[in-house]
This record gives sequence, C-alpha cells and structure tokens, in this order.
Amino acid sequence: MNGLPPSFDWNHARAFLATAQSGSLSAAARLLGLTQPTLSRQVAALETELGLTLFERVGRGLEITEAGREMLVHFAAMGEASEKATLAASGQSQSVEGRVSLSVSDIIAAYIMPEALVRLRQHAPGIEIELLAVNGISNLQKREADIALRHIRPREPELIARSLGDASGRLYGATPYLAHLGALRSLKDLNAARFISTGDPEEFLTYLNARGYCLTRANVAYSSPSGIAGWEMVKQGLGLGVMMSDLGDHAEGVVPVLPDFTTVYFPNWLTTHRELHTSKRIRIVFDFLADYFKETFTLK
Repeated sequence: MNGLPPSFDWNHARAFLATAQSGSLSAAARLLGLTQPTLSRQVAALETELGLTLFERVGRGLEITEAGREMLVHFAAMGEASEKATLAASGQSQSVEGRVSLSVSDIIAAYIMPEALVRLRQHAPGIEIELLAVNGISNLQKREADIALRHIRPREPELIARSLGDASGRLYGATPYLAHLGALRSLKDLNAARFISTGDPEEFLTYLNARGYCLTRANVAYSSPSGIAGWEMVKQGLGLGVMMSDLGDHAEGVVPVLPDFTTVYFPNWLTTHRELHTSKRIRIVFDFLADYFKETFTLK
C-alpha cells in the first residue's frame, strides 16, 4: 500500500482506533456512540480501503494483526493531530452561541449549577451548556469537557486555571443521630460514631485523620462514589459526613458537628485548555462562573 487511498474515510480510522485501544467492538461502539454492527462495518470498510487485515477473530474476541499494530501507530498520531486541530479551531471561534461543556462534581451539579445557569442564560442566552456531573478529573486535553471545576491545581502546561479561593466544609449529622451520640466535646468523642464516605473510604479516613481525627475503617459504615447519595444518607441519620458549609448550614434536619474542630478547607480551581480560552463563548462562561462563585459563596 502506497499512501492512503483517495476514498479514505477518517470515520473508519476512528472506528479502528477505538476498537484497537479499547480491545473490543462493544466497548468501542459505546465510546463512539455507535451500534456494534455499524462499528464492525466501518472497520471492515477500512480493511478494504487499505487492502489489509487489521483484526483476526479469536473465539468471541478480536486480536489485532501485525499489520494492524503497524497501522495503529500511524492512525494514533493522526488522531492526536485531529484533536489538536479541533482544539485550535474551537479556540478561534468568536461566536457567542453554541455548546460549552462543563465538568463539576455531582454535588455542585445538583445543588449549585441550576441557579447559576439561570443567571448565565440571562447573561448569554445563546450559549448551550452541557453539564457533566463527574466526581473524577475530566481530561480537558481529550476534550472530555471545555471547562472543569477542580479541587486541585492543574499542573499540565496546556491548561490554564483561575483560583476561586478555598471553600469551607464541615462535619454534619442529622439531629436524631446526634441525639443518639450524646454530648460531643472533642474529636475523640467521635471515635464511636458512624461516618459516611463519599469516594474511597481509605482516602476519606486519611484525609480526616490528618486533621486530628482518630478513626478506623470500622467507623465508615456507608460509602458511595456519589456525593449526592452520601449527603442524603447523612440527612437520613445513617452517619456523619462532610459537606460545603454554604450548603450544609442551610440544609433542613442537619447541624454542624463540633464546628470549632471540624471545619476543613479545600481549594477551587476553574480550569480550561489554553487554546479554548481564546474562544469567546468559552471565555464568557469561564469568566461568568468565576464571578458567580466568588459572589455567591464564602471563599477565602
């Protein structure tokens, strides 16, 4: 094969890339939002275009061939170039209409963003927001989101970030559960309490114990990767949990536990790709959110 054929279709190459990198047609189809038969036809079409066999069937699975591995190197480089070109094109857009994707935690997405988006619509009605409730870190370089709110400062040179300040959080409990615990005067009095972890329980314990608690794995009675689910469990009296003070202080049926001892602070960084920051609509959303959070919440 001397070069790509004139009829080469990049969609077929994307199907091959996704299949090779994910290891199966079904996973690749989910990744690209296609049906498995459609994806299979696109891979077969690429094999026809190239005159090569890229995969061999082994049982119910696929195994990439030697020719497929060689082509994977070239197509992966093409995919990276395509992502960079898309970023550059998005960054040059001066339209104030269109979609902007925003990645925030599920707590922020559910309890803070709806009101913020009402204000944003009044400010820039032509901008469509795709709100992603993600408790991990979205990969902005891979365009998993245009803007992300993170609790850690990004280190990647391709990203720019604005510090919004540190938000306070406290330990909260439902009043019936606190009555059950009895008088609480110090952190040691919490050693017999049940706790609710959002995220990994071991990381949760490490975070609290570094701040003067003395808890063990037995204290974590419930855990969930969802901040919303964890907070609802706190409100039902299943245990104690950490929440932003600006939200927890106004929630019905829960009160701060030992507020003089349990206040914690966590940073907030609004982050976007350096090239995307030159897009007018992304810059509008970025600046609006920075101002909204600083005006609405207690940050230091």
